[in-house]
Amino acid sequence: MSAYRLPTGGLVDRSRPLAFRFDGRSMRGFAGDTLASALLANDQVLVGRSFKYHRPRGIVSAGSSEPNALVTIGFGARSDPNTKATVTELYAGLAARSQNRWPALSFDVGAVTGLLSPFLAVGFYYKTFMWPAAFWEKVYEPLIRRASGLGRAVLEPDPERYEKSWAHCDLLIVGAGPTGLMAALTAGRAGLRVILADEDFRLGGSLLSEARVIDSVAAHVFADRVVAELQTLPNVTLFPRTTVFGWYDDNVLGAVERVQKHVAEPASGTAQPRRRRSLPIWV
Repeated sequence: MSAYRLPTGGLVDRSRPLAFRFDGRSMRGFAGDTLASALLANDQVLVGRSFKYHRPRGIVSAGSSEPNALVTIGFGARSDPNTKATVTELYAGLAARSQNRWPALSFDVGAVTGLLSPFLAVGFYYKTFMWPAAFWEKVYEPLIRRASGLGRAVLEPDPERYEKSWAHCDLLIVGAGPTGLMAALTAGRAGLRVILADEDFRLGGSLLSEARVIDSVAAHVFADRVVAELQTLPNVTLFPRTTVFGWYDDNVLGAVERVQKHVAEPASGTAQPRRRRSLPIWV
């Protein structure tokens, strides 16, 4: 048993193990895991390297604010770089790779730059890369461009299908935590057209991690009951795995829905896209 996996408790389904790979190493998690929690459960504490000095980095958050656990999901044309492991839903067959290291995460040649950190003072770049001028195009710029960024962009044609759709509502609620759930339930019972969007694959927000009791049941059970009732209301639409990214003129909001990003390959012969890149919502 891993020191980072409790034998009981939590919201993972221990009856549904899921096999996945990280940097070619076979690992096992459970349904309900994020990639980050599954990595920790497999004693994989080192998940990346810092951008400049390639210093070892581990997971520091449990959400979309994570700065370190950036990985590439998939291979070839289906590669998805700079994906945050803390918000990536674990699924069977998931293949993830660490970034910004060579030849391996545990032994990164780039870490030697850390030894030079005392000599790389503020302004070092601007003073050094200006002379001689002829070096810029043939030496400096190629090296800087090669070292910049973390994940590698995919140059192959994207085989997936994406779509754009529109939605209208009287009330848009961003975030399905306790406040969002109760606001949606109140408005839904009143007959308003409600859209509830949350970036997580399970609705509930902080209720999923709280130990307190609400209405004589655990907080996460209470959240599940509210979600179940919302699903029965025809005037309420739930959008899990959806990030609302902007609020524009005329009460138009943009969102990205990850429709089939939680499976190894999109189901063939279905009308479902891999992702809805833009989901304008009129409120």
